[in-house]
Amino acid sequence: MHPLLPSLAAACLYAGAATYQGLRLTQRSSPDKRLLALLGVLALFFHGGSLFLQLHDVHGLNLDFFNAASLIACAVIALTLLACLRIPVENLLLLLFPLGGLTVLAAEFLPSGTIRPIDEHPGILAHILLSILAYGMLTIAVFQSILLLLQDYQLKHKHPSGLIKNFPPLQTMESLLFGFLWAGWLLLSLSLLSGALFLDDLFAQHLAHKTILSSFAWVVFAVLLWGRHRLGWRGHKAIRWTLAGFCLLMLAYFGSKLVREFILHI
Repeated sequence: MHPLLPSLAAACLYAGAATYQGLRLTQRSSPDKRLLALLGVLALFFHGGSLFLQLHDVHGLNLDFFNAASLIACAVIALTLLACLRIPVENLLLLLFPLGGLTVLAAEFLPSGTIRPIDEHPGILAHILLSILAYGMLTIAVFQSILLLLQDYQLKHKHPSGLIKNFPPLQTMESLLFGFLWAGWLLLSLSLLSGALFLDDLFAQHLAHKTILSSFAWVVFAVLLWGRHRLGWRGHKAIRWTLAGFCLLMLAYFGSKLVREFILHI
């Protein structure tokens, strides 16, 4: 089976879900959570099917730049939908559904770079899974910080939009942000540890930048969490540190992949 049909189906469902949610919020009413979840799960089903066909290679995993972006977006949306069962984070889906649609289409239609398939050794696969979960959880934290920044700005200027009026209280939004940060930091710690255990050389030429930048990101998030615990950091300071750590993490993974696959062709 060719991945074109599931890719298009996933993109259409993501677009439909985002449009429905956006229209409901602009009308200052909450979307039906069950309908939104159903659309999201169906989109994830087709997204996952498309990824399975694109990632599978006779020599290993074809985890090129756009496939990796699509896989992380799929993981982020899945984690958010699961979180919606317990905590009020469905507003994040308004940002994540378009991201899922864009990445699944990019993986299908944009040319891939030069990359060697990844050996499917269990230890390597565990490292990849932990990395994807860490990136996914910290991506959710970044989107949460963006919504928190928007909410804080509109409340201070006393012009809350329909979107903001459907948000939980500011304190709850901030607590959710640090919950995601703690989970993402712990997963990132496990990812770095598994890399040290299962990769032959973390500082090999093709891994050095990724290792160094990921370690810096780990330190940034650790300082932020320490500052929250010991100094009560919150608001704009917490958001700035979150964005700084996330930028380092994305440079570590996508920056190195972009250079290797599309510039150096290695």
